[in-house]
Amino acid sequence: MKLTLTTLSGMLIAGTVAAETTVQSCDREVSFDGPPQAAISNDVNLTEMMLVLGLADKMVGYTGISGWNKLDAEMAEGVAELPELSSQYPSKEVLIGADADFFFAGWNYGMKVGGEVTPETLDPFGIQVYELTESCIHIGEKEAASMDDMYNDIRNLGAIFEVSDRAEDLIEGYQTDLATFLSEQPALDAAPRVFVYDSGEDVPFTAGRYAMPNALIEAAGGTNIMNDFEKSWATVGWEAVVERNPEVIMIVNYGEVTAVQKREFMMSNSAFADIDAVRNDRFVVLEYVEATPGPRNIQAVKTLAAAFRAE
Repeated sequence: MKLTLTTLSGMLIAGTVAAETTVQSCDREVSFDGPPQAAISNDVNLTEMMLVLGLADKMVGYTGISGWNKLDAEMAEGVAELPELSSQYPSKEVLIGADADFFFAGWNYGMKVGGEVTPETLDPFGIQVYELTESCIHIGEKEAASMDDMYNDIRNLGAIFEVSDRAEDLIEGYQTDLATFLSEQPALDAAPRVFVYDSGEDVPFTAGRYAMPNALIEAAGGTNIMNDFEKSWATVGWEAVVERNPEVIMIVNYGEVTAVQKREFMMSNSAFADIDAVRNDRFVVLEYVEATPGPRNIQAVKTLAAAFRAE
C-alpha cells in the first residue's frame, strides 16, 4: 500500500490506494492492480509453478497437458479441483469462455508468434498475460538459458499474486539444496559432451543454447553439444550429432514414443554405432516436466550430475 494525501476544505486527509505491481514479461512491462482471481496456466511445467506457489485457489483451470503428457500423482492431486480446459493449446474462445483474467503461457508453450492467442489478442478481453522467460527468445534477444530463467518466473509470479515472500523462500530453498548437492559430488575430469534427444527419427528435435536443458546440463557439469546452436528447441541433422560425438545422451520422456523406444532407436541404428554414448550405453532420461522450466529443474540437475559421474 502507499499513502496519499488529499485536501478537503483546507484540511489534509490521509488515505490509501492499492499499490500497482509491474513486472517485466519478455519485451513488455505488465502492471497489475491486484492479484488475478481467475488465472489459467498452460503446460505441465508452468502449471506446477503455480501450484508450488499455492495459487490453485486463484485459478479457473489449466490447458495443454493431457495432449502430450500424463500427470503424476502429485500434480494430479494439485489440480484435482480444476478443469483442463483444452488438452493442447487453447483457443481464444476457451480462455474468454472461462472468464479468465490471467494467462501464464509462453511462446511455443501455449502461444505461437502470429497466432490467435497472444498478449495483444487477449488484452481487449481483460486477460493479462505473463510470458515464460525461457520462451522470450522467440520474440527478441536474450542470454542463453540459465537456472535464473526459472527463478525469475517464480519471483515474478510471486509479485503478481502478492506472495513474494513465499516465492523468495522457494528460490532460496532451491538454490541452497542444489548448491549443497553439487558441492558433495566428485569433481569431473572434464565436462562430458551431452546431446539432448527430444524426439524425431528422420531429424532429431533437440535443445539449443536458449532451451532449458542447456542450463541443466551446464549446472550439472556437462556441455550441451548444441550450445552454439542459436535456437531454443529445434531440429538439427543427425550428421552434426555424429560429428560432435556426445558421451551422454539425455532423452526427454513424453508423448507417444517412449524413452525406451528412443534409446532403442539409437542403439540399433548402425549410423550411430561410433558415437561414444551409444558404444558405452550412456543414456539418462528426464521427464518433460523436468526438462522444461519449472520446480523440477532442481531434481533434473541432480539426475544429470549423478549420470555424468556414473561409471
